[in-house]
Amino acid sequence: MTHTALPGHPQIAYRGPDLFIEDVRVSDLAQIYGTPLFIYSKASMLAALAAYQRGFSGRRVQICYAMKANPSLALLQLFAQQGCGFDIVSGGELQRVLAAGGDARKVIFSGVGKTRAEMLQALQAGILCFNVESEAELEVLSEVATAAGTRAPVSIRVNPNVDPQTHPYISTGLKGNKFGVAHERTLATYRRAAALPGIEVVGIDCHIGSQITQATPYLDAADRVLDLVEAIEAAGIPIHHIDFGGGLGINYNGDTPPAADALWSELLAKMDARGFGDRQFMIEPGRSLVGNAGLCVTEVLYLKPGEEKNFCIVDAAMNDLPRPAMYQAFHAIVPLQQRAEAAQVYDVVGPVCESGDWLGRERSLALCQGDRLAVLSAGAYCMSMSSNYNSRGRAAEILVDGASAHLIRPRETAVETFGTEKLL
Repeated sequence: MTHTALPGHPQIAYRGPDLFIEDVRVSDLAQIYGTPLFIYSKASMLAALAAYQRGFSGRRVQICYAMKANPSLALLQLFAQQGCGFDIVSGGELQRVLAAGGDARKVIFSGVGKTRAEMLQALQAGILCFNVESEAELEVLSEVATAAGTRAPVSIRVNPNVDPQTHPYISTGLKGNKFGVAHERTLATYRRAAALPGIEVVGIDCHIGSQITQATPYLDAADRVLDLVEAIEAAGIPIHHIDFGGGLGINYNGDTPPAADALWSELLAKMDARGFGDRQFMIEPGRSLVGNAGLCVTEVLYLKPGEEKNFCIVDAAMNDLPRPAMYQAFHAIVPLQQRAEAAQVYDVVGPVCESGDWLGRERSLALCQGDRLAVLSAGAYCMSMSSNYNSRGRAAEILVDGASAHLIRPRETAVETFGTEKLL
């Protein structure tokens, strides 16, 4: 039997005509659990993490999984067991980390809109660090910490005005973005932080965007951050750790991002050359750990020919996979069982009542009604952004480990979608 791995997805392959994830036939899982269905490969996630670990070998580094990419408890548990910390952006995400057995002392709290209640919650949990994103936030955090009788450990997120060369919606390091403190205001902000009674300066942070596929933006941002570290420390404020954020891209459609170990070897060589090689480093990968580990299985409901387009209507929708509707994002779509018949060109669309409800445009597929398809690269920013639009229950999730498959989230029922609501 021939084995044909899909490009960028070493744990997803055809064995003969059938699609497998690790050693499990995908169609078997769809038959048991129904569709839409998210399936993740444990081996793929561990291999992605291992690339970061190789790149940081011999260094003082804390890898913090950016859990907004996919916050499913079983995935958090897996990364916690591997020694990872977590990059969170809400109090709810902190609760998820703790529920999954994560260590609060390895948690970094990012985000531009932390509330006083979230700040207090994180202080009481004993998190590692707050990544502060504005001068106003710094003042409020000091007030909250002082009232609680403690000091908040902070790094200030710097906006280095470096173009990550990615989609505008996921670019975070330019002057026009809402994130971070302007490069020109950084030294003054650190001076203010050092003077506040409820603040303890521990580091500096920089995160320029997501789905970055070139090394140059990282290296440019690193130079700007290191310039700032020199200036801040010259002002008498020690910087104990340097946080380079995350954002490394994955292969969606022939993309060729640098390998994690190669990228961080380049960055660390820069650190060494500038005399910072012995510092504590933080890194916050998300998509690059889970994105290509996942797929979403969907069933073909109807094939609808048209004068201008042929439509393949499936049971997964924009509430399950929001990225195409939000970013016009590309996800490869492949059949669970390959057919010998001639392919036709279809727009693959969902059942939601929006023209923006599409998963793929102009895809060449050999299909019959009732076939099942796999939407690839669905491990990141799919389930985490899913919703109940059109009163649709969220999909089930499966974690595959070799020949074993574990249900990690059952399918949400209609009653569960409105179970907390009240009639008048």
